[in-house]
Amino acid sequence: MTQHDPQPLSKETLSLEHYWMPFTANRQFKAKPRLLSKAKGVYYQDTAGRPILDGTAGLWCCNAGHSREEIINAVSHQIREMDFAPSFQMGHPLIFQLAQRLSQISPKGLNKVFFTNSGSEAVDSALKVALNFHRANGEASRTRFIGRELGYHGVGFGGISVGGIPANRKSFSAQLLQGVDHLPHTLDIETNAFCRGLPESGIEKADALENIILLQGAENIAAVIVEPLAGSAGVILPPKGYLERLRQITKKHGILLIFDEVITGFGRIGDAFASQRWNVIPDMITTAKGLTNGTVPMGAVLIDDHIYDICMNAPKDTIELFHGYTYSGHPVAAAAALASLNIYQNEQLFQSSKQLENYFENAIHSLKGLSNVIDIRNFGLVGAIQFSPSQAGIGKRAFSIFEECFNRGSLVRVTADTIALSPPLIIEKEQIDQLINTLSDAIVSAD
Repeated sequence: MTQHDPQPLSKETLSLEHYWMPFTANRQFKAKPRLLSKAKGVYYQDTAGRPILDGTAGLWCCNAGHSREEIINAVSHQIREMDFAPSFQMGHPLIFQLAQRLSQISPKGLNKVFFTNSGSEAVDSALKVALNFHRANGEASRTRFIGRELGYHGVGFGGISVGGIPANRKSFSAQLLQGVDHLPHTLDIETNAFCRGLPESGIEKADALENIILLQGAENIAAVIVEPLAGSAGVILPPKGYLERLRQITKKHGILLIFDEVITGFGRIGDAFASQRWNVIPDMITTAKGLTNGTVPMGAVLIDDHIYDICMNAPKDTIELFHGYTYSGHPVAAAAALASLNIYQNEQLFQSSKQLENYFENAIHSLKGLSNVIDIRNFGLVGAIQFSPSQAGIGKRAFSIFEECFNRGSLVRVTADTIALSPPLIIEKEQIDQLINTLSDAIVSAD
C-alpha cells in the first residue's frame, strides 16, 4: 500500500454516526449497513468483496456502466488543465462544445442549454425560465404551474411544489409555492395491470388539464411539467396518446410544456430522450443523471429557441436571466459529459437499449404469477414490479425483497411497495437473467 492509498474501511472500523443519509431510514440502515466499495461495468463490490449486480444503474444514472476509462481519463486530464472556471461573465471552451453536442441529439428546436448541477436544480431553473419568458413576452400574469400527482421533480421548493409525492411534500407544505395545480396520475392497475409497454387505456386523464385551465384561466398559467415516464413513484407509464394530448392542449392555450427527463434521458427507453421515442416535443426538457454517466454532478435544461430569443429582447448589456449557480457549466463536469456522449455514440448504446427491450420485457413479465405480485410495468430498459402491501404495513414487503436481493448479490430499487429496475444499458442477456432470477428467489423467500 502506498502513502496515497486510503486505509481500507470495514463495518467494524468505520463510524456511521456523523453522516445524515438522504431518503434513508438512518437508524435502520446504520443497524445493518449495506456498503459498496468498488464498481466496474455492471457490477458493484461490497466491503466484504462480494460482486453486486447493478440493477439500477446506480440511481438511474450510470447508463454506460461504471468506471469507464474514457470518462476517468477525460476528468483526470481536465482537472490537471483547469479545475474550475467561473461561469458568471466568463466561460471556457468545453461548456460551449457540450451545449452544441447536446443540441445535436436533442429534439428539434431545443437548441439552447442552461447548465445546473442536478435534476432538482434543472427543474427549478426551468420554472424560472418559464416565468422569465412570459414576462419578457408581455404576459407577466402567467405565473401558475401545473404538475401531476405522483410526479417527482427533485427536492428544491419549486420541484416539490409541482411534484406530487405526498411524503416529499408533507413536512414542507406550509412553504411550498403558491399557485400550483396537479393533474391526476396515470396509474390504473385495475384497468392496465401487467400491460406490456404503454397502456391502451387512460388518454382521457389528459383532459383534466382543460378543466384546470378553465378554472384558473390560461392567461394565468406559465407551464405544465410532467415526467414522460414517472420513475421515482414506481415506473408509471403514459397511456397511448396521453402526452400528445397534453401537447395539443398546452399549445392551444399558449402554455409551456416541460418534460422532466432526468430519468428517461440518454437512452433509458431507446432514444436520447423519451420525447423523441414518443414523438412529442415539449418546450423544455430537464435532464441530469446520465448526462455525465453519474460520475460528476451535472444537470441541464434544454430550451426551445423561441423561448431564448424572446428572453434576448432586451438591451445587449442587460443580464437576461438573473439565475445561475457557482458550478454551472463546471469544466470537470463538462469533460465527463462529453466523454459520456462519446461512449453513447461510439458504442451505439441508445440503439442497444432498444434492441434489448423485448428480452428485458419478457424477463420481467416472467415474474407474473408469483405471490403478491399485483402489477408489472415496463418500457425500454426500465421496469417495475408492484406488490400487495403486507399486514406489517405499506412498503414492508418490497423492502424485505430489496434486502434479500442485496443479500443474494443484486441491487434493485425500492419505493413503497414497488421494486424498480433500470440496469446499465451495457447489460447483457445473461445478466438480465441473473437479475430476474435473483428477484424471483427474493420474492419467494419474502412470502
